[in-house]
Amino acid sequence: MIVLVAGAFNDHNTGAEFAAELSASYTVVTYDRRGRGVSGDAAHYAPVREIEDLAAVIGAHGDTAIAIGFSSGASLALMAAAAALPISKLVLIDAPWMLSEARVRPDPELAARLRSLVKAGNPGEAVELFQRDYVGIPEDVIVHMRNAPFRPFLEKMALSTSYDAEIMRDLRLPNDILPNVTQPVLVLTGEKSPPWMAETAATIAKKLPEGESDIVAGIGHDLVPAIIPYLTDFLERQRS
Repeated sequence: MIVLVAGAFNDHNTGAEFAAELSASYTVVTYDRRGRGVSGDAAHYAPVREIEDLAAVIGAHGDTAIAIGFSSGASLALMAAAAALPISKLVLIDAPWMLSEARVRPDPELAARLRSLVKAGNPGEAVELFQRDYVGIPEDVIVHMRNAPFRPFLEKMALSTSYDAEIMRDLRLPNDILPNVTQPVLVLTGEKSPPWMAETAATIAKKLPEGESDIVAGIGHDLVPAIIPYLTDFLERQRS
């Protein structure tokens, strides 16, 4: 079984075509992380609760799973593997850790600021704060997206951006947990993704006991069928 762990502003429909094509060869489970889509939420948040959520998803569908984490979901999946969840293999796609201290943007209070904006009835401001301070989207692009047809979808997920900010509170490599991830791990990034992601992927792979990395030709920061040949090659080699 494969379980997809999506990132910020994502729900269970993220990578629908990718999941559909992958389903031809594997059992694929997608889910809404807490505070997104049809999933519930709680009054207080902590990353460990999301690890428990993932454990429940895996337990509901089998004994073990191959976890595919995308964007901030890659961090969550890595944390889950390090916490000894029954994850047999791990695939991290466009993991957002940064090697350069100059690129470590989010401040430690970002999650609290996002929560405060949503609580005050300003989900749109929370969306833009996350886009600006976490993602690093230029201001003119943020302004242009205010009237985009998908803006209401983003605003519905505004509170969950604080969860991603908690998970990625420190954008530096999580060197303290990497030795605990003993499963085979494939770290991928898109050829057209931000250039620093390729260096990050290679560095993560080298630090993992059983890590390898690759660059998916022709794609950017997206969960698309072009990834599948890299994924299936990795999984087939692990079976031999």
